[in-house]
Amino acid sequence: MTTVRLPLFPLNSVLFPGLVLPLNVFEERYRAMLRTLLKTPEDEPRRFAVVAIRDGHEVAPSAPGLPDPTAVPERGPTAGFGPDPVKAFHGVGCVADAATIRERSDGSFEVLATGTTRVRLLSVDASGPFLTAELEELPEEPGDEAGALAEGVLRSFRQYQKRLAGARERSLATGAELPDEPSVVSYLVAAAMVLDTPTRQRLLQAPDTSSRLRDELRLLRSETSIIRSLPSLPAPELTRGPTSFN
Repeated sequence: MTTVRLPLFPLNSVLFPGLVLPLNVFEERYRAMLRTLLKTPEDEPRRFAVVAIRDGHEVAPSAPGLPDPTAVPERGPTAGFGPDPVKAFHGVGCVADAATIRERSDGSFEVLATGTTRVRLLSVDASGPFLTAELEELPEEPGDEAGALAEGVLRSFRQYQKRLAGARERSLATGAELPDEPSVVSYLVAAAMVLDTPTRQRLLQAPDTSSRLRDELRLLRSETSIIRSLPSLPAPELTRGPTSFN
């Protein structure tokens, strides 16, 4: 079992390997984390782990009335996550490699990171200025018939895109080439579909690529059928996500 200890960045979203994650970082605990990452030699990756929050708040209350009028301001690395942060997070996350870390004049940061490897959360250490975690790296096994499943998912995803673009009365850009490597397909589709966090988390922690693709095929067929019967559908942009404010 290969384990690693990394800074931990909990979010209200799921990061998948190969996907880009933009961050706007202003909370002191995460600013401290990034100041530490900036000390990493330039020839080494600046890595941290992203986990989705199961029960807690991405941004801790910082003053009375923000965001809850009755909230008591919280401080420290576990603010918003309760006394046992392990229980507040989903058990499988993704390592992120920060390609760009830019500090603003007010001390906040702009970060552009990319998901790399799935990891299982083993323990969380809150003794420092920011959370760190002991993590087990999870291999990506192909499973059975991954290639054929990926082809089917890509066909269904194209139909899903067309239906969703029509429901939102928008044109669909057709020039983009989609990958054909099964694991890459599985992660791209998981990130691009309009899904809630528990469903995205289920896809992230699938036991192998084939299981993830089978689940996605069911989801795509179901969602496409639903969209077909609706006159309009509000949804975020495909393949894009909002910057997380932390």
